[in-house]
This record gives sequence, C-alpha cells and structure tokens, in this order.
Amino acid sequence: MELKEELKKALLELRKEEKRKFDQTVDLFVNLQKIDLKKTQLNFFVSVPYKIKEKKICAFLEVKNKNVDTIVKSDFKKYSDKKLIKKLARDYDFFIAQASVMPLVATTFGRALGPTGKMPSPQLGILMNVDDKSILELKEKINSSVKIKLKEASIKVAIGKESMKDEELIENILTVYNALLKNLPRNKENIKNIEIKFTMTKPQKIRLK
Repeated sequence: MELKEELKKALLELRKEEKRKFDQTVDLFVNLQKIDLKKTQLNFFVSVPYKIKEKKICAFLEVKNKNVDTIVKSDFKKYSDKKLIKKLARDYDFFIAQASVMPLVATTFGRALGPTGKMPSPQLGILMNVDDKSILELKEKINSSVKIKLKEASIKVAIGKESMKDEELIENILTVYNALLKNLPRNKENIKNIEIKFTMTKPQKIRLK
C-alpha cells in the first residue's frame, strides 16, 4: 500500500532529527479541501489498535470508585467557584459520568467543560452501570481512542509517542485515516495531504496520489 510506504519514509526522516530529553508526541495532520465546513459536521471517536497515552480521567459518580478519580454528587456544590471548575478542566484530559448524575453535571460543569470539548459524551463517556469492570473497560477504551472534530480545514490528532514502534504508529495513522475517509462527503477527494510530526520537529508532508 502506497500510503504505508510513504508513512514509513516520513517516520524515518523524523527519527533522524535531534533526540529530545522527553518522549515526543507524534501528531497527525489531515489537511482538507473542497469541503463546506458549515455543512459538514464531523464529531466522532476512532478506536486505534495501539494505546496512545494514559489520559487523566475524572468521573462524576453517585459514589466514589477506587479505579478512577471521582467527584461525587455531594461535592458538586463546591464547584460553583469558577476558578475551581477551570482548574478541573485543565487538570484532566477526559471526563466520564454516571447517566443518573448527567443532568446535574450539565448544569454544574457544562459552562466550563463544554467550550473545551470535555463534557462527558454519549459516544464515549456515559456509564449506565458503575462497577469496577465497566470503569476499567471504559478507561482502556478512552486511552486508545482519538477524537475527530471538524472545526477548520485541517484536522490534528495526537497519534502516539516517539517511543512506539513505527509499525504501531502507522497502524494508528491508517486507522484514523480510513475512519475519516468513511465520514467525509467526497471521500479521498476531500483530502489534500497528510503531515506527520514529532512535538519539536518540522512536519513531513505526504501527498496522496
């Protein structure tokens, strides 16, 4: 597959760059064309084969759970303090909620979490059953999921870490790319090119034939 070969070459080039003192994030950019951003609504999660990173997850639940940082219903009222809510939104990558507390989560935390795109969503984040197994499974799913949201003509997602094998990064990239193709109105015609980069490097551009 041509794209796979091009990705291999691009990663090879990126790995020639100066080593950094930290494990850089690998970012994927999919640049779009011939697309009406007002008419095309994309907002979905893609489950990738290899875990990208441990996300910091917080749960809104009826009772505390040892497997996840929990904010219980009785704690909600202290979050009427705007500073506390903003700090909460900064401290966590992802929020999940028990279905029964969701209306209260929306009224208490919606203003702060909504604009950051971190409100618990029915796609990946609302729990009907709150038991250890359900929470651990959901955490695993979140850690290997990528959110695709169309706001501008370029979609950027973190796809992995520099320390991962090239094959793993390529599998993750292809999974996201194929999911995106399925959701774009004109399929491949909507994709101008792809770029991949590490945190501190210039991007490697891949033109699609």
